[in-house]
Amino acid sequence: MSTIRSKTVYLVVHGRVQGVCFRASMAREARNRSVAGWVRNRVDGTVEAVVHGLTADVDGMVRWAERGPEYAYVERLEVREAEGSYRDFEVLG
Repeated sequence: MSTIRSKTVYLVVHGRVQGVCFRASMAREARNRSVAGWVRNRVDGTVEAVVHGLTADVDGMVRWAERGPEYAYVERLEVREAEGSYRDFEVLG
């Protein structure tokens, strides 16, 4: 008998990640993978997000965030474990 595992991660994406549809693209990718959480721009030019779902789906979102959408340039991705449970994926502020 296997156990379905979920996890939650907090991401900070550095690079050319604002003004390139990063948030909308991430929300679309999250919905396609059936993960929940949120994404928003930060005043320092980075994008932050929380992603919650099945481990394999969250890991896929992390891999996606390492490159982002077509016009983004991701220089660095910070990933750390987080807590929380979410129902939908939202684009915030």
